[in-house]
Amino acid sequence: MTDMTQGGSVRAPDAEKNLSETTSRKGSRRSGGADPSTRGRTTISDGVVEKIAGLAARDVLGVHAMGSGLSRTFGAVRDRVPGGSKSVTRGVKAEVGEVQTALDLEIVVDYGVSIGDVSRAVRENVVAAVERMTGLEVVEVNIAVSDVKLPDEEDEEPETRLQ
Repeated sequence: MTDMTQGGSVRAPDAEKNLSETTSRKGSRRSGGADPSTRGRTTISDGVVEKIAGLAARDVLGVHAMGSGLSRTFGAVRDRVPGGSKSVTRGVKAEVGEVQTALDLEIVVDYGVSIGDVSRAVRENVVAAVERMTGLEVVEVNIAVSDVKLPDEEDEEPETRLQ
């Protein structure tokens, strides 16, 4: 493509540039000239966000367990079944949209810790982990404290007899 201006032949300034920008290393042509990372859609399931949030909440000092007494009891039974594993999503419910997520957590705290301080730390840790790993905006983290673990209470999830 040429442009005849003022008696001279001049190559179109962007013709060569556009061709090199739209051709990949392998020689195939990219359509639209857009960045490949922006083509297509990434969806994140509720379960993925629940796992991230569950692990982040358990990392906070003062969180003894996740979930209500009933869900922890059923979880303990499920954990003992061969092939079963501990559920990191126990006590976590996520609602995931296209760009935002909301979380509900149910926790058991250790006796003697400040429930307000533990709740704030859980919120901060969960929001940071979910936003960093998923890119979703966390709009709310609701925390329900369902129990307090007393020092002399036995855990509802007894150790397995086999080692």
